Amino acid sequence: MGARSYQVAVIPGDGIGQEVIPQALRVLEWLAARDGFQLACTAFPYSCRYYLEHGHMLPEQAFSELRGYRAILLGAIGDPRLLPDHLSLRGLLVPLRQRFDLYVNLRPVKALRGLPGPLKGDPPFDMVFVRENSEGEYAGMGGRIHQGGPHEVAVQTSLFSRHGVERVLRYAFELASRRSGRLASATKSNAMQHAFVFWDEVAEELCPAYPGVELRRYHADALAAALVQDPLRFDVVVASNLLGDVLTDLAGALMGSLGIPASANLNPQGGAPPLFEPVHGSAPDIAGLGVANPLAAFWSASLLLDHLGESRAAADLLAAVEALVASGRVLTPDLGGQASTSQVTDALLAQLEVGA
Repeated sequence: MGARSYQVAVIPGDGIGQEVIPQALRVLEWLAARDGFQLACTAFPYSCRYYLEHGHMLPEQAFSELRGYRAILLGAIGDPRLLPDHLSLRGLLVPLRQRFDLYVNLRPVKALRGLPGPLKGDPPFDMVFVRENSEGEYAGMGGRIHQGGPHEVAVQTSLFSRHGVERVLRYAFELASRRSGRLASATKSNAMQHAFVFWDEVAEELCPAYPGVELRRYHADALAAALVQDPLRFDVVVASNLLGDVLTDLAGALMGSLGIPASANLNPQGGAPPLFEPVHGSAPDIAGLGVANPLAAFWSASLLLDHLGESRAAADLLAAVEALVASGRVLTPDLGGQASTSQVTDALLAQLEVGA
């Protein structure tokens, strides 16, 4: 039998995405050589720079091209030359999520040993956020009239379908059943009496199918406060597109730096390639300085490997990230160190060589 081979599409994107993704590929190539599988990576230039040159983030044929890959690794999207911001987000990331029906945005959040966080006592939290990723507040429905006039009106409509809400809740219930059996659902049903009351009702309807899971419903603002005051109470958290976006940035900050959290955009039923990306964004303020933190890209690469079924490589990569952070010796400035992006990669590869 020949070597296991996987075709992966790579979109470095903008800003520090151009710096951290090549480092992630170095690590992936090392693991592939060690474990006897092959990664056939194809780079695509889609980015804000591509928009400035071509007038769009993605050509229509990109969707059919990318659909043929096992996975997509994305660096970051965003450039201060391209405003307003929605041109980049709604030109690339949202269309990929929606056209490929990547309705689960999975974001692990974990306190890393040896890394001081902003919380007193550095509680050892370990949780996973499940964010609805295809509709909700980011459905993109709405418009503006009388633009520029004194009676201008802007309407942005959220979309919550039973199909969309139920499937992401089922995913979260099933994930909770494989972990601690604790599931927190974040809404704002006291203020939004249609969409979020509906979400709460669907969640309650699903409870009997998962007797081993304890569901607790929170208002999103109360959950945000509880994340700061007592993060250990949470294990799996499920939320709508917008609320999940906000809460996961807060949870990422609790880790000590937004240069650490990773994410996976998934369709658990398959049919389209999942997309893996660091959470940190393009960070134009440090782009080109060579000091971007590559750990979120490594963690995203670990999620990618796990999806491909290379579980040993995935586990070893995440363990090496944790060991590197715990040692405190080679860290980028956002984590209190002085190392460059490439120096962190060198140290990670050395950690993999000796074993995590």
